[in-house]
Amino acid sequence: MVQAYILIQTEVGRATAVAESIAKIPGVITAEDVTGPYDVIVRAEAESIDELGRLVVANVQQVEGITRTLTCPVVRL
Repeated sequence: MVQAYILIQTEVGRATAVAESIAKIPGVITAEDVTGPYDVIVRAEAESIDELGRLVVANVQQVEGITRTLTCPVVRL
């Protein structure tokens, strides 16, 4: 199982709606509004890095109100 944090910037005033929409996507563990340079932080999991990429591109990035994402896969050193 591969997990990642997805850092999301949204249009002004859209963070809560974006987080609520993303929280409904299969594979998303949590989606929370935050303050700072990013508006929403998501924790997601998938069977492989390729599946994780598909989750981000085909599902997360399609949510209306998102302007930018940064995916940070979790590594276990």
